[in-house]
Amino acid sequence: MTDALPRHWMIEQQRLGHLLCIVLDSENERDTRQSLLKTCQFNQYMSVYGDTLIADLADAGPFVFAFDQVDDRRIDELRKHPQRNWGWFASLQKDDLPTLVKHWQARLLIGTRPQQALYRFHDNRVLSRALAQLPVEAYPAYLGPAISVCYWNGARWECTDNPAPGTYPVPDQPLWHQVPLPDEQADEIRLANARRYLLAEHVGAYAELAEQDDPEAWLRDRLAQAQAWGWFEPEQLAFLLIQTLQAPGYALSSHWQVRPGETPSDHFERVQQTMAFWRGDGPL
Repeated sequence: MTDALPRHWMIEQQRLGHLLCIVLDSENERDTRQSLLKTCQFNQYMSVYGDTLIADLADAGPFVFAFDQVDDRRIDELRKHPQRNWGWFASLQKDDLPTLVKHWQARLLIGTRPQQALYRFHDNRVLSRALAQLPVEAYPAYLGPAISVCYWNGARWECTDNPAPGTYPVPDQPLWHQVPLPDEQADEIRLANARRYLLAEHVGAYAELAEQDDPEAWLRDRLAQAQAWGWFEPEQLAFLLIQTLQAPGYALSSHWQVRPGETPSDHFERVQQTMAFWRGDGPL
């Protein structure tokens, strides 16, 4: 593994007069984030989730840091360990850090409530897969003010230039939402979205669960159950999570099991109607 490419990219971007920055997954890189926060000026970093509808998740969300020393030891550590999937590098015009953050803030949420999910743009695996499949003419709306990006694609470092950096509205049907993900990556994104949903909407019940069980293992089991039932829609998964959290001993009743010949949609509708009846909210 060599980190020569990102270093060469940084030197070239600086030669062109561009600002260098890191899009950092601070949830998995807290030590690096804290080190950067302690040494950066207040105008050299921004939280992406701050000042958005998901501001409560800002501490676990991505941060963007500007830097100007290619040989900074903090940057060197990230560059030498890309397999940690900590995020990616970007170059900007000198004053465009807030513009980049606003660009991604407008693209954070996929879908409409209650069927919303977070788009993990800060994950280098998400970025690299999108850039590998998007047509070049879609790069500007995707990368926004980023002039160039440098990222680990899982096997090697790559750099991609934006043909027309600038400010763009979010397309009505963003092409990057249509990029399929590898099963393993999709599972991890689904897990992260489910965890953040519970922390944002049902933190009390989730905290009580954590006192009795491993919340990560519990959540993975629920996702595996949803997959086995063919419940892939956000509404279906949210229903399963909430009802299991509210069930005595976190165990679902026997009527939740799939009946012979029942499709995933029929199964979901039946269980949903049964729960509504027991709550007194509808007929059986």
